[in-house]
Amino acid sequence: MNSIRGRLLLWQISALLLTGILASVVTYLLAWDGFNRIRDFGLEQIAYSVVRHGVEYEDDEEVRNDRGQFISQIWASDGRLLNSSIDDIGPPLQQPGLHVVDWDQTEWRVYALKEGGLTIQVASNMANRARKFANIVPWLFIPLGLLVVVLGLLIRAAVARALAPLEQVRGEIVQRGAPRLQALDSAGLPSEVAPLVDALNDLLTRLDGAMAGQRRFIADAAHELRSPLTAIRLQSQLASRAQDAATREHALEQLAAGVDRAAHLVEQLLNMARLEPDARRVQFEPLALDALIKECVADFSALADARGIDLGVGECVSLTLMGESASLRMLLRNLIDNALRYCAPGARVDVELRADAEVALLTVSDTGPGIPPEARERVFERFQRLAGAEVPGSGLGLAIARQVAVMHGGEIRLADATGGGLRVDIRLPLRH
Repeated sequence: MNSIRGRLLLWQISALLLTGILASVVTYLLAWDGFNRIRDFGLEQIAYSVVRHGVEYEDDEEVRNDRGQFISQIWASDGRLLNSSIDDIGPPLQQPGLHVVDWDQTEWRVYALKEGGLTIQVASNMANRARKFANIVPWLFIPLGLLVVVLGLLIRAAVARALAPLEQVRGEIVQRGAPRLQALDSAGLPSEVAPLVDALNDLLTRLDGAMAGQRRFIADAAHELRSPLTAIRLQSQLASRAQDAATREHALEQLAAGVDRAAHLVEQLLNMARLEPDARRVQFEPLALDALIKECVADFSALADARGIDLGVGECVSLTLMGESASLRMLLRNLIDNALRYCAPGARVDVELRADAEVALLTVSDTGPGIPPEARERVFERFQRLAGAEVPGSGLGLAIARQVAVMHGGEIRLADATGGGLRVDIRLPLRH
């Protein structure tokens, strides 16, 4: 049973029924004990009455032999039966006091009183006593049963009233559409429900922020894609209208460059989407980071040579960490690509790897124009580029790099390189 209402009712009604059963048993035992005490007191009173008034026997034979009523006996001090209210001897002589005696295959309650050398003994049939008590029992349990029913109805009403705030919150959530992620009103809610609503409000706030970020991302992506797509369309029109081969060749070159820019932007957008939390299940495994660095540098060596930039690997210790190869490769490629894009011919780009206790220190430094200190935090945001930058780009490279570093439990920072330029420092824990 997954219903809170059902569980509460089940436990409380079960407890009520168990309490009712226990109360019934206790009531029955106490009532039976009280009934016996009253009947025993009656035996005692009959014994004293016999002492005061003697025993008068009825002439009616049926009455004299009715063993369902009281039996009275008078015994002499020597143990002889002097008088009996029945024809049989009856229960045997007992010591003064109250006794339970088996006689004639029946249990009897016997009270004996010693007075003036005689013993007056009065007995009552327990079976007859039990029948009389059975006639009283229903009247004992009817009020108790009514009490259980009334309490059950009150418990049901109390549970419904106690869960009403949850139903109110559920109704408010159901009435809302996807765009309405404002906080729920927690005023007047019980202290047990208020923390749940506060947690929901926190979740709604984070969802609202995530959806707003997603909307901004889509809008920015559409805006960024508009420029290369517009350029592609324009260059295709120029190529189709070109009057000579040189003009057509130039238009086709510009068209190819526009396609490359659009393809690069789409690739970066896909990379950002893959790095979103919960977008995919990340599998960390032992990874030789030094080998990955050398592979990425080798991939860009031809481009660096074509641009006249000295790209190389500096200090690079042999180091293994727990990470994901694809995302770390993405981080390195974006940092190296950024450095090559913004460096002029004759510049230098170095990639280094050192170890510090349980942390890998990865550095990509260049002798390019650098980034002003006041803009270094802003460039980690999506689609953010330096004002006046003429180098084509998507504005996503550093955002992707930070996302990868955070995914691995690390951090990334920008600083001035020795001798001018930019240095990107990444700290990655060896075990994450």
